[in-house]
Amino acid sequence: GDKAFAQFLTDEIQEEKKIQKHKSLPKVSGGARSDGHFLGCVQKNCFFFLCRITVTFNINNSIPPSAEEDTQEQQKPDEQEPELTSTPNFVVEVIKDDTKQTLVLDCHFPEDEIGHEGEEESDIFTIREVSFQPTGEADWKDTNYTLNTDSLDWALYDHLMDFLADRGVDNTFADELIELSTALEHQEYIKFLEDLKSFVKCQ
Repeated sequence: GDKAFAQFLTDEIQEEKKIQKHKSLPKVSGGARSDGHFLGCVQKNCFFFLCRITVTFNINNSIPPSAEEDTQEQQKPDEQEPELTSTPNFVVEVIKDDTKQTLVLDCHFPEDEIGHEGEEESDIFTIREVSFQPTGEADWKDTNYTLNTDSLDWALYDHLMDFLADRGVDNTFADELIELSTALEHQEYIKFLEDLKSFVKCQ
């Protein structure tokens, strides 16, 4: 059974490498640097606003379940599998050197907004929560007040979105983040298959 499993994994790895879109991680524009070692960390310097932006995201569970279900239900034998897209939740940290607080915005991609072409005025991501956290501390405090945007005044919410857009976190950035996350997720998936194959073959 292990031999058949290992052979299956070998074939699966070869197929995944054939359809791999990016051999190296795609770049993010606007002078941002990305680091895949943190499962997603993008940093931007906003010289005009004298601040630093750090965007972190986790690729785990970032493929919407509906995409996997549609793939299995709608695919015909001769059809090529549709490309899966990683749409992770992400956290934006806005850091200003002359303050001791970091503005933290927890964002996500609503499923009904993904892939809508021609809707330039519509944001493809939303802000779920906003809080202040101490700058430079690795562990955030759960006791700090966190503002949930579900019942937020729409004008304040629009200002928060504009605040991010002015600093380069807009729809263009969000599209690039999706592309980066998708490439990283696929890269990690292939690595997982390779590790699983080595584990199965190990005596």
